[in-house]
Amino acid sequence: MANNGAKRGFFRAAMDNLVAARSRQAARYVNGALLSMDDETLKANGYSREGLKRGGSAYYPF
Repeated sequence: MANNGAKRGFFRAAMDNLVAARSRQAARYVNGALLSMDDETLKANGYSREGLKRGGSAYYPF
């Protein structure tokens, strides 16, 4: 991420950074939605509440 600008151009680096930021935002949103589920459902789908909390969560009312 640090050397993208010199190799690929300003706008490409800006777009890459925008996509990376939105991906992190989406992951936090999904974690927040998953945390609203009960422990049995999380376990049945391969998630743990502790792991989701470590990943961070956020609520974005769109």
